[in-house]
Parts: sequence; structure tokens; C-alpha cells
Amino acid sequence: MIGASHGGVYAAYCAAKGGVLGVVLNDAGVGLDRAGIAGLDYLEALGIPGATAGHESCRIGDGADMAAHGIVSHVNATARALGCRPGEAVMACARRMLAAEPSTKPVPEKGETRRVMPRGEGEPPVVLMDSITLALPEDEGRLIVAASHGALFGPRKLTLIEVDAMAWVFSDAGVGKEEAGIARIFALDERDTPAATVSAQSARIGDGGSLLETGVVSHVNRTAAALGAGPGMSTREFIALVWGARGGGSAAR
Repeated sequence: MIGASHGGVYAAYCAAKGGVLGVVLNDAGVGLDRAGIAGLDYLEALGIPGATAGHESCRIGDGADMAAHGIVSHVNATARALGCRPGEAVMACARRMLAAEPSTKPVPEKGETRRVMPRGEGEPPVVLMDSITLALPEDEGRLIVAASHGALFGPRKLTLIEVDAMAWVFSDAGVGKEEAGIARIFALDERDTPAATVSAQSARIGDGGSLLETGVVSHVNRTAAALGAGPGMSTREFIALVWGARGGGSAAR
């Protein structure tokens, strides 16, 4: 299987749960605590070959580009035993994985978390989530810190951003080829929605709490820049800035 998600543990879990013989994911810049490739160890424990493609070689979130142009950056021991190696084409590695024996080990459950932060008087309404897929209609008007990459998915320009949030924060996934890892924030300019990415080196991709606690802004869209946001701010500073400019509780709940 070739999957264009980041190579974190949850993506690896989903692949394993689906019964794959092997999987190649995107290394998302590797990042803090090697979160972008942490799924390789999860797969290794199950005897499933796993590999990641270098984020500079193919667009994260774009499986077709990954299959056509991706270059392997990391492999686990099970994949290496099949002949997979860093530096080879993703498609060649995926073909080698077809020779793998199906894993018979039980797949440990791995969930994603979503948390609405408690609010004091005058404080912003913040939602933390490990993936953008956990956004709910009731998040409209809130500030959402989603630990997904900031890429778009294929030709659907506003994919998975149906919720009209007050602001969004994502991981930049190392930015990568054609700056794919930050493309979503600029699509949000069309909604006049402030958005930012934090450096994958500053916070763990796939971990919303990490993006809030240690995230350092790497890129902002035009809407956020007009409010005074910019690279180098912490996630908390970005949230406070947007809340100060657009908050006051009228839209938030």
C-alpha cells in the first residue's frame, strides 16, 4: 500500500488494521521526536514492512505523486529484509513488499484524541485534535489546533475544512515538495480565515497537545498576516492574537 499520510503511529495503525502486506507513508519532515516516521516501529512490532517517502521527493497528501516520484527515506527492519532501501523509488519498494508474509499478530488499538480546552472568563475557545478529521460542526467559531499536515488533497481545494472555524493551526510536515505541506492555509484565505502552520521540528505531527504546547509558527496565510501574525510566534501567541482581533465571544461558544 502507498499512503500519502504522514508516517505517524495512527496512520500505521490504520494500515495494519486494514490488513496490508506492507505500507509506504510520507516522512513529513521526520520532525520532533521523529513523530513523522514513528509508525515504522509500530509496524515492525507487528512484523509488517513499513517505509516512508522523503517529503521533498513527493507531495504529502497526494498518493499519485508519491507513487510516481517518491523516493524512500526510511525503512523498518522487516522492509529492509525484503530488500527495501532508502534512496530507491517508492513504487519499487512497494512492489518488494508484495513478497511479505501476512502478519498474524493482533493489532494494538490506537485512537486519536480530541479535546475542547476548558475556558476561563475572556479566554479563547480552543479545540485540540490529533487529526483534522475529528473536527465537528459545533467547532464553528472556535480556534482549532489540528495536528494534521497542512496539505490539500488532490483537486478538492477545500477538502476537509468544511467547519468555519475562527482560525486553524496545522503542522507544516516539513513543508516539502512544492510547499505541499502548507497549501491548505492559503486556501483558507478565500474564507477570510486566519491560518498558520507550526514547524514539524517544534511539535509532534499527529499530536494536537504537542502543537499547542511547543509549536512554533513557521508560515501564516495573508489573512493571519494582516492581523499581525508571523513566523516565530508560539501557537499560544497566535491563538491570543486572533482571539484579540476577532474574538469577544460573539461567534465563539
